[in-house]
Amino acid sequence: MKRDYSTGVSDSINFFTGIEIEHTPAYGMKTLFVVGLHSVDDIQTQISYQSDVLTTKKDIQHIFFGANHSYNPSSYEEHKLWESMIAYFLNKGYFCSLDIPINQVEEFNDSGLCEWNNFIPQIRVPVPYVRLWNYNTMIKIDDKDFDATNPGVWTHSLHKLMDRECFTSWDQYKNDEVIK
Repeated sequence: MKRDYSTGVSDSINFFTGIEIEHTPAYGMKTLFVVGLHSVDDIQTQISYQSDVLTTKKDIQHIFFGANHSYNPSSYEEHKLWESMIAYFLNKGYFCSLDIPINQVEEFNDSGLCEWNNFIPQIRVPVPYVRLWNYNTMIKIDDKDFDATNPGVWTHSLHKLMDRECFTSWDQYKNDEVIK
């Protein structure tokens, strides 16, 4: 996914900072956004730089992993690398989010990260052309098969899910700062 910044469009960004604007438990927190897998030392360097050198800004309180749709591990080993990277910062007390595509949900649940109170899993469910669906459209939280892992199913009105208090417009993302 490409991000449009004042310096141009780039898909090679590894880190950027901003205030968490999506309506999650980390809303309003100074956030380090991490694109892809990185060593904990590289991430800690970015956090330290933001806290020590840029003294006029708030300290990083939240780390958003998998930014720019970068979480999509293709093997068990890669899942473990992501888990280890995130758990390190959870253990240090940071709020940590992970943007999880719907196709990774089942594999992700093997990780144990959801046991942390400061972990915010964000399951990404793309619904293209959402405003074209009619008023009767429902979103169904189902199971992988009949009576397999969930006690049942939940259905929600798409219209009600699109509450303005939960909405973040694309223009709100323009305040992020790329770290070079």
